[in-house]
Amino acid sequence: MVVLYALNSTKNAIPNKLSTSPAKTQLMRLLCIAILMACLGAPIAQAASDIVIADFEGAGYGSWTVVGTAFGSGPAHGALPGQMPVTGYDGKGLANSYHGGDDATGRLISPEFKIERPYLSFLIGGGGFAGETCLSLVVEGVVVRTATGHNTHPGGSERLTPGVWDVRELRGKTAHIEIVDEHKGCWGHICVDNLIQTERRPVLMETNVKRELTVEKRLLHFPVTTGGAKRNLQILADGKIVRAFSVELADEKPEWWAPLDVSAWRGKTISLVVDELPEGSHALSLVQQGDALPGSEDLYREALRPQIHFSAQRGWLNDPNGLVYYNGEYQLFFQHNPYGVGWGNMHWGHAVSRDLVHWQQQPEALYPDDLGTMFSGSAVVDWHNTSGFGEPGKPPVVLIYTAAGNPVTQCIAYSTDGRTFTKYAGNPVLPNISGGNRDPKVVWIAESKRWVMALYVERDGRHTIHIFTSPNLRDWTLASVVPGGGDKDGYLYECPDFYELPLDGDGAHKKWVLSAANNQYAIGSFDGTTFTPEFSRQSVYRGQGFYAPQTYSDEPKQRRVQIGWLQAGAQGMPFSQCMSLPHVITLRTTPDGPRLNYQPAPELAELRTTTVRAKSAVVKPGDANPLANVRGEMLEIDATFTPAPQSIVTFDVRGIPVVYDAAKQEVVVAGHAASAPLVNGKQTLVIYADRTAYEIFASDGFSYAPMPVYPKADALGVVVSVKGGSAKFEKLEAHELKSIWQDGDVR
Repeated sequence: MVVLYALNSTKNAIPNKLSTSPAKTQLMRLLCIAILMACLGAPIAQAASDIVIADFEGAGYGSWTVVGTAFGSGPAHGALPGQMPVTGYDGKGLANSYHGGDDATGRLISPEFKIERPYLSFLIGGGGFAGETCLSLVVEGVVVRTATGHNTHPGGSERLTPGVWDVRELRGKTAHIEIVDEHKGCWGHICVDNLIQTERRPVLMETNVKRELTVEKRLLHFPVTTGGAKRNLQILADGKIVRAFSVELADEKPEWWAPLDVSAWRGKTISLVVDELPEGSHALSLVQQGDALPGSEDLYREALRPQIHFSAQRGWLNDPNGLVYYNGEYQLFFQHNPYGVGWGNMHWGHAVSRDLVHWQQQPEALYPDDLGTMFSGSAVVDWHNTSGFGEPGKPPVVLIYTAAGNPVTQCIAYSTDGRTFTKYAGNPVLPNISGGNRDPKVVWIAESKRWVMALYVERDGRHTIHIFTSPNLRDWTLASVVPGGGDKDGYLYECPDFYELPLDGDGAHKKWVLSAANNQYAIGSFDGTTFTPEFSRQSVYRGQGFYAPQTYSDEPKQRRVQIGWLQAGAQGMPFSQCMSLPHVITLRTTPDGPRLNYQPAPELAELRTTTVRAKSAVVKPGDANPLANVRGEMLEIDATFTPAPQSIVTFDVRGIPVVYDAAKQEVVVAGHAASAPLVNGKQTLVIYADRTAYEIFASDGFSYAPMPVYPKADALGVVVSVKGGSAKFEKLEAHELKSIWQDGDVR
């Protein structure tokens, strides 16, 4: 009676001890129910704990019996020699019968155990041959349950996936497990992990899940959850695979949507096939059609979207590719994963600009194909139609790229409109040379009327640049080899660039520059066949997160304009990474010989809105901030000053310190020190500030220090101060900048 009273009068049971919030009231009711059931002798249900048969985390197999050689003397820690990467297992170890390769055979036999739970779950992968590459449950000498891996033909994956047996009818019986490898040849092995008796049936994976739909819109939007399991997805049209990629499909509500252009199949029925999805997944049913990105009203306005640096609308971006001026536009191609914010699925993304500042993203230029994914390369305008790809009055633009298949080769594609690109039917134009051959940079040599390709080739563990020549972009001949520094850590690594520059603007005195992804370069001469370095291992780059820069061909102002990959992430955003600002590169004489010089492209001045100019003055320790009136999110700071020998001049830009130490002659950006010598006793700094990255040009352009940084959104000011000595400023000004995504450039 007391318990029943408490159950119906919870609020009054202990009025001075417990607040009457709904959550606490519910808790009290549940407690009373439990007391009542206990008083009446009713059992309270509780799930029995799991029983681990084997997790293969030890050094050996313990009391398991090992037969043959295939399983070795103990669990494997992932892939074994010669095996593809093994994924999907739990912890550090698994049973893997690839010891000795696919022709080795053997068995693992467990001790006997009592079946005490309704389900026996496991992880399994490898060969899919019934009775030969399998996991078996044996009761009284009879195989009562069995499962195999997933693969029987070349290709496939070494991923382990969940499996389960319903063993309710066998409860109470004595059994043992046998892991069997009796198959030789392709996929003649089995991988198993986490054999567990459990009360709870685990979620299993469905394979080759399919959805058909009729294409009515330009885009398919795939639901993505960043960090989720990657699924392999194929698009089939007319029974043929037309697109294939991996994507972190969301099973329920997505974090963002990844677009795929399917306009080529409008009106047709296509099939979406995913290699595996968990039971109950809504991933394929969530795929939707549309002509614009979901959430496009916020496109380019996201919290961590760079506002003066180009970034892809969606997905991952890295190396700039194919920088070329064509049909009145600066063409920017780039390494692109449209379906995730991590590296993978390499396409050639595409954007265009008429002013090097405002960019309009275009559809993907190159998709992966049977020759592989689309790695880096370059582009040229074939003015004389040596390739034969042009039309009357329409010289073709030709893309030269690496197809990263097996093997890796060099290929070409062409266009006469700068929008749609056709891959050459005779690809590859350059066969595989070594395991590491990639990133072709092509230039036209007018004197010899032929094309020259600089190609990175790893040969015998050493970095080299191979020079090839061609009359038509289709047929290539090896001309010479440039050592990349003598060893595997040589200075000329991947993504070479190759171009000619006048010395001090004098067209009669030119030098050739050969550079690489790590921003080191050599200056020398080139006779159309052989490059001879005169000054090696040079670099203007002094910062962090800047890689694989490339310069424009056919630049209309006869300048050498460079853009690089700026490795600035954007946590939680549906995109990642960005491009650097455009730089104008010149070759200048210095006391140490000719050196490259970087300056921000003058077109960037178009972004300036409000300008604050401080009067030329000597700034001493303790003086008022001469840029106190500056406030802005995107900023350009220009300063020329003569520091006292021991002075430290600090530009605090939106809370990120950019510090010049006159004694050390270095600039320190967010704690990173970069050499920045005085030039004629003066220091010239140009600082560009964006939401995720700063770019600093120091020493009148002989020192370049980009940095991925993340100023706080509400930090908008600039503070200039000195200590240790004064600084005499000849120029000190700040410009608030507008976004490059304004002026109707969002598409």
